[in-house]
Amino acid sequence: MVEIPNSAVDRIIRKSGATRVSKSAIQILQKELEEYGVKLATLGIEIASHAGKKTIEGEDITLAIHKVKFLL
Repeated sequence: MVEIPNSAVDRIIRKSGATRVSKSAIQILQKELEEYGVKLATLGIEIASHAGKKTIEGEDITLAIHKVKFLL
């Protein structure tokens, strides 16, 4: 399930200071970012559903992010 383009992940790594980026580095970070995104979205959906909403809003995702950060 590749949703985030390689070029976007490459830019993220380069913005962090890398001058050269391997394909394997891109693929590994890409996989982790997508898995984290799915977890946050799933939690956001649960939060919205608990509030009786059908539309997932920014505040639901923000609350999911805060909840995940608290658990770390």
